Amino acid sequence: MHELLTTEEMGRADRLTIEGGVPGAVLMENAGRGVADEVSTRFPDAGTVAVLCGPGNNGGDGFVAARHLIERGYHIRLGFDGDLKRLPEDAADMAARFAGVCEPLKLDLLDGADVIVDALFGAGLARPIEGAPATLISAANSCGAPIVAVDVPSGVDGTTGEVHGAAIDAEATVTFFRMKPGHLLMPGRLHCGAVRVVDIGIPDAVLDAIKPKIFVDDPALWLPVYPWPTEEGHKYLRGDAIVVSGPVHSTGAARLAARSALRGGAGLVTVASPRDALEVNASQLTAIMVREVDGARALSQLLTDVRKNALLIGPGHGVGEQTKSMVLAALAAQPNVVLDADALTSFAEDADTLFKAIKSREAPVVLTPHAGEFARLFGDVPGASKVDRTRTAAARAGATVVLKGADTVIASPDGEAAINATASPWLATAGSGDCLGGIVLSMLAQGMSGFLAGSIGVWLHGESARVFGPGLIAEDLPEMLPAVLSDLETRRNRS
Repeated sequence: MHELLTTEEMGRADRLTIEGGVPGAVLMENAGRGVADEVSTRFPDAGTVAVLCGPGNNGGDGFVAARHLIERGYHIRLGFDGDLKRLPEDAADMAARFAGVCEPLKLDLLDGADVIVDALFGAGLARPIEGAPATLISAANSCGAPIVAVDVPSGVDGTTGEVHGAAIDAEATVTFFRMKPGHLLMPGRLHCGAVRVVDIGIPDAVLDAIKPKIFVDDPALWLPVYPWPTEEGHKYLRGDAIVVSGPVHSTGAARLAARSALRGGAGLVTVASPRDALEVNASQLTAIMVREVDGARALSQLLTDVRKNALLIGPGHGVGEQTKSMVLAALAAQPNVVLDADALTSFAEDADTLFKAIKSREAPVVLTPHAGEFARLFGDVPGASKVDRTRTAAARAGATVVLKGADTVIASPDGEAAINATASPWLATAGSGDCLGGIVLSMLAQGMSGFLAGSIGVWLHGESARVFGPGLIAEDLPEMLPAVLSDLETRRNRS
């Protein structure tokens, strides 16, 4: 279930299912029952549940949930404003089947509530929540009762993750068939709490017609093609990677990346070092080799060795013409390339030259900017969401773009995108991005496409931080990879 559906795509899934013979009322009944299941599982000892119902099908789900919760012994206070007969047909039918009292959506609904069910507004809400609904949402958030949201927390756009005016802060969200991008994109992600996906009777076959192109960055997306070493293999089959070092005063970033590439599975890793940094790099490295590479011409010469199939440049390299020339030399050669940090910023005033060089080659290129580097390289990219902006940038550059952050997005030039689900606040530490570049490099060295290298690298990076937890520094990340990879291999063997 790694596909993510926009609100428009989810609407198509509903319509295709109904056209296929499943009544909409059945889907709504299953959805509301799933919400009731979540409430009764999480809060078996709760007494009073306040169910806040809105004017659409989301409200219909709320009426179903309220009915099932009454049958399970909960005291229900249900709020709804307006004419029940003006609800959509299925929602109106479910409201008619609700035997309890329907109260106005007033603040006193929250008095004494042990749990709140938010069924006010659905995932496709496009207008800001203001006035009385905003006041009710604020009161619900501050009253102390845990909130279970239906589909998405009210106020969160299911496609973009944007908050429209005000938004529910849910402890848990129950969604249906597949998650939506807004469950993972900031700031919506912060409002969702734990997200549970409920099967409501939509067949997986509808995905063949919808052809979704946004995914959760999870092993389900790429584990079947992960480049595990084989018994008959050798180090050259696992790739020969190069990390280009900066000058003597900024060599640590390259070594972090190189260590991460080696731990990530690359068979050989070499730090290409300027002359002034040779001694400091050599004194700190053992399994990782060091070669003197001073400038673009020397790099081009090194890359005539066709075994060297992947290269990372940018971390700690410095911004300027020399970095530009070395990047262009790398792109003119045969290796798969990762460009990060200073390799991106060096082209801030000359992005078209970079993009032309990328598009002139066949081997994949992965760009790994944070938000500031992205803005410097691409400017004000249009798009309603981070996914849209990253896709646009990837198409413009002709490269896979990994736009880093708490909701890292990986996008390929053909429009495929994945959203990271393993972010850790402990990654906010110097050097963690250099480690990510090295892990992505290792995947390229082992033959992964740009999109898969970015997706796998981001997941391994985030999972390593999650497993380590508090106190993480960048040096810890490559050392966590063996444990993470071991768990991943166990998962593969069980599948």
